[in-house]
Amino acid sequence: MVGRCLVFCGMILACMTVPGSAQSPSPKGVKALNPPGAISTGSDTWSVGARAGDFIFVAGMQGVDPATNKLVQGNEARIRQAFLNLKLIAQSEGATLQDCVRITVYVSDLHRFAPLVSKVQAELWGKPPYPPRTMFEVQRLFDDDIVEIDSIFYSPTKK
Repeated sequence: MVGRCLVFCGMILACMTVPGSAQSPSPKGVKALNPPGAISTGSDTWSVGARAGDFIFVAGMQGVDPATNKLVQGNEARIRQAFLNLKLIAQSEGATLQDCVRITVYVSDLHRFAPLVSKVQAELWGKPPYPPRTMFEVQRLFDDDIVEIDSIFYSPTKK
C-alpha cells in the first residue's frame, strides 16, 4: 500500500509540475478543472470539470481508478468510484457532496443498476437531503461501462 501511495503521490507531483498545465479562465471567467488526483483526460478535448461563478460543473464520471486510469472491477465498486471521482473534483473547488445541486446518471441497464446507484449514493451522502437526480438507461457508454454520472455543485467563490 505504501508503494502505491508513493507512486500515486509521485504521479500527482508530476502533474503539478508539468509546465503549461495550468489553464487560464475564459474571457468571462470560466475556469477548466483538471485537479491533481483526478482521472486523466490525456490530450483529449475535454476537462473533468469547470467552474463558472459559484457553480462547479463536473463532466460525466465513470468508475475509473485515477491511479491506473482503468475501470475498476465489480458493479458496485465501479459505481462508487464514479461518485468518488466527481466528489474529488468538487472538493478541489471547496464543495462537498452536500453542495451538489443536480445529478444525472446514465446506466446501461436501469433495472440492474438503479438500486446500486441509490445504495452507493445513500452511503456516500450519509443522510438526506439528496440532490435532484435523473437516471437514464442508455444503449452504450464509453468503454462499454455500466455507469456515467455528471453533476453540478454550488460553491461560492472566495472574494
